[in-house]
Amino acid sequence: MTDITALPDDSRAKRNVTVLTMAQAFLGAQMAMIFVVGGLAGQTLASNACFATLPISLIVLGSMLAANPLSWFMQRAGRKAGFFVGAGAGATGAAIGAYGLYLASFPVFLAGSLITGVYMSAQGFYRFAAADTASDAFRPKAISYVMAGGLASAVLGPQLVKVTSQAMVIPFMGTYIAVVVLNLVGALLFLFLDIPKPPVPSEDAPKGRSRWELLTTPRIAVAVICAMVSYALMNLVMTSTPLAVVGCGFETDDAANIVTGHVLAMFAPSFFTGHLIARFGVEKIVGTGLVILAAAGAVALQGVAIENFFIALILLGLGWNFGFIGATTMLAGAHEPHERGRMQGLNDVLVFGGVTLASLASGGLMNCSGGNAQEGWMSVNLAMVPFLALAGGALIWLILRPDDA
Repeated sequence: MTDITALPDDSRAKRNVTVLTMAQAFLGAQMAMIFVVGGLAGQTLASNACFATLPISLIVLGSMLAANPLSWFMQRAGRKAGFFVGAGAGATGAAIGAYGLYLASFPVFLAGSLITGVYMSAQGFYRFAAADTASDAFRPKAISYVMAGGLASAVLGPQLVKVTSQAMVIPFMGTYIAVVVLNLVGALLFLFLDIPKPPVPSEDAPKGRSRWELLTTPRIAVAVICAMVSYALMNLVMTSTPLAVVGCGFETDDAANIVTGHVLAMFAPSFFTGHLIARFGVEKIVGTGLVILAAAGAVALQGVAIENFFIALILLGLGWNFGFIGATTMLAGAHEPHERGRMQGLNDVLVFGGVTLASLASGGLMNCSGGNAQEGWMSVNLAMVPFLALAGGALIWLILRPDDA
C-alpha cells in the first residue's frame, strides 16, 4: 500500500498555478493583440515597408534586455514584485504606443514597443514561477498548466482586436488603450500569489556554477538551443503572418482569425503536454515539436490559400508548444535552486535574443526579399530549415551521449 505521508503536498503550488494560469489568460491576451496589429500599425507609420515589423522586434529586444535584471530583481524581491513591475511596464508601453499613433510618430511608437518588452519578459517567468513551489512530480504539469492559460488569451486577444482596432478615428489606437486597461486590472491577480522570497544566501552557501559552466553542461546547452529555435522560428513566421495574409488579398479579420487558431494551438496542448513529458520523456516531446515545426513550414510552402495559412499556423503553434515547454522542463530540472536567478535570466536573454533576430529578419524577408507578398512568405518559411537542423542535431547528440550530464 502507498504511504500517503510520503506524497508531496502541492497545495501551495496548485494555488500559485491557478493564479499564474489566470494571469497568462488575461494579461497574456495583450501579446496576441499586439502581434496582430503591431506590424500593421508599423506599416502605416514607417517610411520604409521593410521596417514594418520593427515594433515587434523592439518588443522582443526589450524582453531580452529586461530578462537578466528582472531575474535578479525577483531573486531578491520575489516573484510578486517582479510581476507587478511587468504589468506596469505593459501599461506604460501601450500608453506610449497609443500616443505614438496619435502623433503619427514611428519613433515614439517604437519607444512604447521597447517598454512593452519588459512585460513580455515578466510573462516569460510565469512558467518558472509555477515550478518554484512544485514537487519534482508536479513540476512539468505545473509549467504545462500555466502555459495552458494562453488558451483563453488566444480567444480574448484577437477578439478584442476586432472590437478595438477601428473603434477610434486613428486605426489601432483603441487596441493599445485596451491593453493599458488589461494591465491595470490584471495586475490585481498577483495579490493572491504565494511564492516565498528566496532566502538571503549565507556567506558559506554554495555559489553554484558560473554562467559559462552552466551553458557548457550538455543538458542545459541543448535545452537552451531547443528553446531558442522553437521560440525564434515561431516568432519569425507569426510576425509575418498578418502582413502575408493581408498582402495576399485577405482581410485584417482573416489575419486575426488565423492568429486565434495559431495561439489556440500554442496553448491548448498544454493541458496534456506535461503528462506526455512524464510518460514518454522530455527528449521525445522536444523532438516531436521540432518535427511539427518543420511540417508547418512545408504546408506554408505549398501555397497562399486561406487554408494553407490556417493549417501552417496551427502546426506552428503545436510545434512551439512541444518544443518550448519540453525545453523549459528540461532546463528546470538541470540546475540547482541557488542557480535559479542566474540560469533563468541567462536562458531568457539567449532565447529572446534569438527571437529578436528572428523578428528583425521577419519583416525584411517578408517585404524585401521578393517582388510580392507570396515570394516574401516563401522566404520566411524557407529560413526555418537550417535552425531546425541545428536543434535536431543537438537533441540527437544529447540522446546519444553515453554519459549525459
